[in-house]
Amino acid sequence: MNSDQWQKAKDLFEAALRCPSDKRRRFIDENCDGDAEVRREVKSLLATSDDAASFLEQPAVGEVAETIAGQKSPVGKTLGHYKILSQIGAGGMGEVYLAEDLRLHRRVALKILSENIAADKDYLPRFEQEALAASALNHPNILTIYEIVESNGSRFIASEYVKGETLRRTIQNLSLTETLDIAVQMAAALDAAHRSGIIHRDIKPENIMRREDGLIKVLDFGLAKLMEKQTENPDTEAATRALVQTKSGLIMGTAAYMSPEQARGRAVDARSDIFSFGVVLYEMLTGKTPFAGDSSSDVIAAILKTEPAPLARYDVPKDLERIVSRALRKNADERYQHIKDLLIDLKDFKQDSEFEAKLERSVAPSKTVNATADKSAAFTEIQNVRATSGAEYIANEIKNHKLGFGILSVFLLASIGLGYWFFANRSATATPIESIAVMPFVNESGNADVEYLSDGMTETLIGSLSQLPKLNVKARSSVFRYKGKDTNANTIGRELNVQAILNGRVVQRGQDLILYVELVDAATENSLWKQTYNKTMTNLVALQNDIARDVADKLKVKLSGADEQRLAKNYMANAEAYQLYLKGRYHVLKFTPAEVQKGISYFQQAIKIDPNYALAYTGLSDAYRSFAQTGDMPSTEFMPKAKAAANKAIEIDDTLAEAHIALGVAIFWYDWDWSAAGNQYKRALELNPNSAEAHFYYAHLLSNTGQHAEALAEVKLARELEPLSLRINTLEGQFLIYAGRSDEALARLQKTFELEPNYWFAYQQVASAYIEKGMFAEAIVAARKGRESYDASSRLISFIGYALAKLGRRAEAQAELEGLLKLSTERYIPPYNIAMIYNGLGDTDKTLAWLEKGYQQRDTRMTFLKVEPKWNNLRDDSRFQDLLRRVGFPQ
Repeated sequence: MNSDQWQKAKDLFEAALRCPSDKRRRFIDENCDGDAEVRREVKSLLATSDDAASFLEQPAVGEVAETIAGQKSPVGKTLGHYKILSQIGAGGMGEVYLAEDLRLHRRVALKILSENIAADKDYLPRFEQEALAASALNHPNILTIYEIVESNGSRFIASEYVKGETLRRTIQNLSLTETLDIAVQMAAALDAAHRSGIIHRDIKPENIMRREDGLIKVLDFGLAKLMEKQTENPDTEAATRALVQTKSGLIMGTAAYMSPEQARGRAVDARSDIFSFGVVLYEMLTGKTPFAGDSSSDVIAAILKTEPAPLARYDVPKDLERIVSRALRKNADERYQHIKDLLIDLKDFKQDSEFEAKLERSVAPSKTVNATADKSAAFTEIQNVRATSGAEYIANEIKNHKLGFGILSVFLLASIGLGYWFFANRSATATPIESIAVMPFVNESGNADVEYLSDGMTETLIGSLSQLPKLNVKARSSVFRYKGKDTNANTIGRELNVQAILNGRVVQRGQDLILYVELVDAATENSLWKQTYNKTMTNLVALQNDIARDVADKLKVKLSGADEQRLAKNYMANAEAYQLYLKGRYHVLKFTPAEVQKGISYFQQAIKIDPNYALAYTGLSDAYRSFAQTGDMPSTEFMPKAKAAANKAIEIDDTLAEAHIALGVAIFWYDWDWSAAGNQYKRALELNPNSAEAHFYYAHLLSNTGQHAEALAEVKLARELEPLSLRINTLEGQFLIYAGRSDEALARLQKTFELEPNYWFAYQQVASAYIEKGMFAEAIVAARKGRESYDASSRLISFIGYALAKLGRRAEAQAELEGLLKLSTERYIPPYNIAMIYNGLGDTDKTLAWLEKGYQQRDTRMTFLKVEPKWNNLRDDSRFQDLLRRVGFPQ
């Protein structure tokens, strides 16, 4: 039996459970469509379960079932390190046993796959892959999978053993309080799964377990997803036929809980789970499913075409009805886009209902809401109750305790006056926000290929807000360290020293784009503002401008006319070119040669579409420069291209700070014109005083030209703007070394390791600092540690060779040198790094010869000649002095 046949058998089996036992044989005969294997499997499944409970519906609990016909029971035997105690469920996928974990001495549920499933080569790999993903979920409301094991020819899953009952058994008799408690726990479980990239696809009461203590467990994460075998070109009708049958009075499988897109056989995402959740919530509130019919095809038709009966008929509060209604929207784009948003609304409603109940208990008897009053009316009047009940209670107490009337009257009047003053003056006295961190927007499109969009929109917004002179905006390198991490706003605010956090979620569906943004107070974690933007991709540029303007308004930033113009300035007029630019930045920032080359291609495509796109030229300049600076590639090949692209960007837009930075870097590292480079950095800072990049590169120039105090002051400004930047923190250590302050450098580099323990560039600077302290053995250890993370750096090899030579281990130093020389015949190695090892070995002639090659090849590292203390032994040599002069350092 293949996996498609198994799916059909499972659906028939689950439907047969709903039939009276005397009618099951006829039902099976009518619905197996002549497939003898399916027919045998369904009959076998029915024979194994006294309580007619399927494997999926009772994965770890249930009534005792008989052993699958024809197979020998493993009860009492040991499978791996599990001793099987009893059978607690069975189904077409296999059997479920209660077992004792002999290692950890705990009870577990073992799900042993049946032979036909274990032998299915198409199904098994997908099953294992998804089960592994599900096993990574760690949430109190999700059934824990301990391990997936193959032992003695059997494959099984070990999961936690849950003692309780399914929601199916109690769904008809739930109070509103119980319903809300279950729903909140279910939504929390789905939120955890969706954030881990796992969609359930089979949410139904049978997969919700309620423990004796009230804790909810959502079962079978990761399993249901694989049980739908998708095709590349799904046929709507065929897919529906595969999931349901049309015999009168029966609902096949989980048809009643399917989303419209699932029923049509289309690809589904997390929003399908939201719809199924809405169906279960509706059923908990009413005791009925929202979509009904005499046959399963009628149910599917109802899901696709009809609206459920209004919940108001069942005295469901209006706010809760709105939540359920939004979850059950047939168009997925109109539903809650994220279960997290639904969870927040549910929690808010639950808190309101609990608060209302407490108020009812606290007011005087004469004011108590009649217990038999309409439940809906009580909820709609909650705000009025909140406003009046406290005052009424005090008034009643005054009547009963006249002795305290005077004091209480004063207290009451003062309270009212203070409350009025607070609300009247709250908005007028609100403190403007002066610092913000725009967190990496989350790509919730379900497609990793559009990650460039969420990253790029974040970077663009950071750039736009950074134009505002009175607003401190944390730069990309600081905020992107939080990407993919679940860090609360208070922690981020404390670590980045900002008042507010801006979060965003991006959803792209074809040409439609939805962006959710929320501004959060970092200290209190209260939401200050939320907004949803719906645009098409062709309006992407306008969307970016709208967001920047709205955020500035909500931050209460006072904008001058020039600020308004700067914020409204459109740097990306063409939407298609802008998307290509974002893709270019996304790849370049991965900093590997292959990715940088991809980025260059995208920038070139953007420029082809829009030849006047200054930002694309700036990105192109940065990409070319990175090859020469970090990629051990010849400067003569890439730096002229970097300079030309930067010049073109400035020609198009002289007010673009990024373009002036790019040109300054090219002039500094390649032309060796310190004054001209400094002018470009200063111009960038005039245009954008909050640019950490401009402060950083200007500090680099000051350091390399020996202006150490000024350099350290400038890099401190850069670090304050980007406190979590690995590069800025590391190069501050380098500047301290060149200033003769190696101990302070090591202290700063230790701060870098606290941010990222394996950052290779920091190890390079640690090695350099240890060399200056004469701690050569420690320098070797540090440099080798750096090579473990990035073995392509010839600078690390040069420090190892230099330190070995200074330690007296000349043979080992010579070996490092020969290895580097051999490598130089295979790829470009900067001459500066080869010269370093020769200098450690004391071979002055060859040291100077290789430095001369560095000069001829315009090696960017020649800019360190003036301040690198490892060349101090050469400073009295006339040849070295001449070299310094030619590089541009006056004597």
